[in-house]
Amino acid sequence: MKAIQGIAIYVLWLRELKRLLRAKSRLIGTLLMPLFFLGFLGMGFKRSSIPGVPAGMEYSVFLIPGILGMSILFSSTFAGLSVIWDREFGFLKEIMVAPVSRVSIVLGRIAGGITTSLFQALVILLISIIMGFRPQNWLMLLPGLLFMTLISMTFIGLGLAFASRMRDMQGFNLVMNFVIFPLFFLSGALFPLDSFPTWLRILSRFDPLTYGVDGLRAALLGKSELPLLLDLGILSGCALLSVIIGAWSFEKSESI
Repeated sequence: MKAIQGIAIYVLWLRELKRLLRAKSRLIGTLLMPLFFLGFLGMGFKRSSIPGVPAGMEYSVFLIPGILGMSILFSSTFAGLSVIWDREFGFLKEIMVAPVSRVSIVLGRIAGGITTSLFQALVILLISIIMGFRPQNWLMLLPGLLFMTLISMTFIGLGLAFASRMRDMQGFNLVMNFVIFPLFFLSGALFPLDSFPTWLRILSRFDPLTYGVDGLRAALLGKSELPLLLDLGILSGCALLSVIIGAWSFEKSESI
């Protein structure tokens, strides 16, 4: 029985990966926006003095961890759209009658979503390295990869929770845009949190992406506002809670 559950997870993971590689327009589209922000904001503010950016660090370098967080945020959250898509075209009903648990179905989707979002983030990181970016310590790429994974888990769970309660793809897009853009701008991905008003800085502490971006800056740049272990602990808790909520919502959904 365990072997069947493992096969189900693998098949769903492989399906998500193939969908990404076959849909080249989707791959290009998800890469263009982060690269647009990185290129235009990085070049536009290159000679500017941004309050809160560490002395001697170019804004374009400061921006890279935030853009990685942005890429993962968008791709992970919209992984929930595949649930609505599969429900619309009947695939979800077919796998629900298979002799596998819903937990395995959720794990397969989460694994596929993490892989695709990490793939896109690593492409952006590679482009940044080609453009001249260098991590403060190459060995810290491993903790950076861990933070990327936790960010992805957090927002895949959130996307699944919303998608399990919705039937309309357009409605899902509108709701998720309303949710993820405030999360993105509150995280300090584009500008240091020190430049925010006090009430916004307090509000940003309730944003899981804040700890993901700060952790990525600690890993890749050696600079952060919070201790690395604090970022890791809070983000790990958010990822676990989000996955549990997403799996529970999927399990209890009456629309499947």
